[in-house]
Amino acid sequence: MKEKVTKALETIRPHLQADGGDVELVEVTADGCVKVRLKGACGCCPMSQMTLKLGIEKKLKEMVPQIKSVESV
Repeated sequence: MKEKVTKALETIRPHLQADGGDVELVEVTADGCVKVRLKGACGCCPMSQMTLKLGIEKKLKEMVPQIKSVESV
């Protein structure tokens, strides 16, 4: 599943980089929780949680249905 998540993040990454941010995969747990680290402009943006839930999590769940949640660490 980690490989699928990595590929999915590669499709999301250009959108974040366009605004000066990025996302780093930290861990994919056995129960389907994806842990990521928001970097650059995304790391300190007040809208980062919205980006995480409505952008990254939504897209990852579409591309990898086994994912239960996405958390920022």
